[in-house]
Amino acid sequence: MPALHDLLHGRWRAVPVLGVTQIIAWGTIYYSPVLMVPLIAAERGWSLTFAMGGFSLCLLTAGAASPYVGRAIDRHGGHVVMAVGALVSACGLAVLAYAAHPAAYLATWMVLGVGLAGSLYDPAFSSLGRIFGSAARRPITVLTLAGGFASTAGWPATHFLLGTIGWRGTYLVYAGLLALVCAPLYVFVLPRTRAVTTVRPADAASGTPAPLPAHGLPFILVAAAFAAYAFVPAALSAHLLAIFGRNGIEPTHVILIGTLFGPAQVAARVSELAFAGNLHPLNLARISVGLLIAGFALLAIAGFSAPAAAAFAVMFGAANGLITIARGAVPLALFGPVGYGGLMGRLSAPWMLMQSVAPLVLAFVAERTSDPAALALTAAFVIVALACFVAIRRPTV
Repeated sequence: MPALHDLLHGRWRAVPVLGVTQIIAWGTIYYSPVLMVPLIAAERGWSLTFAMGGFSLCLLTAGAASPYVGRAIDRHGGHVVMAVGALVSACGLAVLAYAAHPAAYLATWMVLGVGLAGSLYDPAFSSLGRIFGSAARRPITVLTLAGGFASTAGWPATHFLLGTIGWRGTYLVYAGLLALVCAPLYVFVLPRTRAVTTVRPADAASGTPAPLPAHGLPFILVAAAFAAYAFVPAALSAHLLAIFGRNGIEPTHVILIGTLFGPAQVAARVSELAFAGNLHPLNLARISVGLLIAGFALLAIAGFSAPAAAAFAVMFGAANGLITIARGAVPLALFGPVGYGGLMGRLSAPWMLMQSVAPLVLAFVAERTSDPAALALTAAFVIVALACFVAIRRPTV
């Protein structure tokens, strides 16, 4: 771990700064809609499908904006771009509290999509890549430890505020946090240093491989692998507990099973930090999705029993915790630090697109066929991700 002086005054200062802002950004923009949107729909007389469609539009917009955000971070730094993202998100949340017309409501979610593209993991990873260069893997891992607590903090905070000041007041408070806490932290505290990054040649003497080109088949496989995996957390976070409930697991047990995901996610990241620092990120990604495939196999064999569901939740949480690290580390290891922000933006676009459609697709399959079929479809996406990761060839000297 870094020395205290570097943590407070050096480039490692970026990690606690981004840790705080990631918890706020995820909690206010990404995790709050599951509690807020049903209240908006009920008050305004809209269908829940339409109201949630705004959030899907937000993710689609974020995917379209991400490549531009990544390139802007390469050029100007996260202290500029992420500050703009926080302010745009703050404006979006404030306007959302009063956007009563359906068209204005959807347009506001599109504004929030632009803000989201500059606020979550991908721009944070890009900022760390700009600051640390090829040494960014460890800071990325530490950052994901903080980000793992976003839902743990966000959902209870949203629930408390809803009961105290209502959904409009909650969105105004969240807008204030983004504008008055996140934006100043980016502008005044996030380091502005930039690591020296050059395209390195292969070095046979040191065993240092040359990076792969960030285009063609290697890039397509990496993008396809992460996009296929993106279907899984987006779909399961919306439907998994409901599937368990519909298949005979007691409601109290379902809630307890749901609480296992977050701790498993954080525990996996701690384990990676402590024991797997020398493991190539590509192998980390393969292990992650392999663990999740084993979880689906367990459900298929053991059925919908509470112990099997609990084991699956733990395996899913651990896999998701590790794949989050891999999302930042794999592109850095394969393609190098030059243009890393733009690369992360290009990879974020299909990830966001898949996340925007996954809940709707899984709901359609579950309603038209069965819950096991819906889980089988989700498992198929994991298998595709594993196949892509296996097909990727590491750089050679």
